[in-house]
Amino acid sequence: MKIGLITPEPEHPLLADTTALLTPEHEVEALDPVSLGDVPLPLADVYLLKSRTPHALGLARYLERRGAPVVNTAAATALCQDRTEMAGLALRAGLPFAATRTVGALGVWAREARPSAPLVVKSRLSRRGDLVALADDAARLRELAGSWPQEPVVVQEYAPNNGWDHKLWAIGDQVFSALRRSELSPGGRGPTHPLAADELPAGWADLVRRVGMVFALDVYGVDIIDTGGGTPLIVDVNAFPGIRGQAGAPEALAALALHRAAAAARP
Repeated sequence: MKIGLITPEPEHPLLADTTALLTPEHEVEALDPVSLGDVPLPLADVYLLKSRTPHALGLARYLERRGAPVVNTAAATALCQDRTEMAGLALRAGLPFAATRTVGALGVWAREARPSAPLVVKSRLSRRGDLVALADDAARLRELAGSWPQEPVVVQEYAPNNGWDHKLWAIGDQVFSALRRSELSPGGRGPTHPLAADELPAGWADLVRRVGMVFALDVYGVDIIDTGGGTPLIVDVNAFPGIRGQAGAPEALAALALHRAAAAARP
């Protein structure tokens, strides 16, 4: 089979390890959505979309129109970039997602805002280097606005927690997990510590799989905080995250790619 990688970084550890597993029996071709001219023919049996740029999404949509399966779809990937749409879908589906309010440009909103409780301020558009910060009071909010005056943002009430994010990732039905000190904690983002499946609170793995069904995702990440006693609060959903350092992740991705290609080939 032929597997296409839509990414400017085919050397990413997850993709590189997956490619190494596939190449003894299959062809793997990387497509840089920025520098690519014509799409190589014949089309691959399946494409893995490991990029969220406009060029990558445009390429994925073109391939989908040609009938090629893309993991994740362009539509599902784009949805996860818009935190307003993400929160709306999650809450309508009954997922325990943080209540999210869209307030527009941060500079304009911060001039009038008088927060009565700590707020988490996030760029509406999820991307590398975006804004994710805790505003304890109006002074901190104005400080953020000074640095990001034109940034469209969403706000969430800060949910007290132990300062650690549960990073959960899914490839198909297989769930991987780790603990990472939150970037909102006083010490800032810390190292990532892998968690065994039996170390997760009861029901969390099934919750992650439900997120995948709601968002129509095959490879994705779910950020959860424990608000006390194992009660989960979802604060973010990501399409095709890095999933670094997780034993078995490349094997799961290789198996998923071949499964999706085989399913697409059936009459």
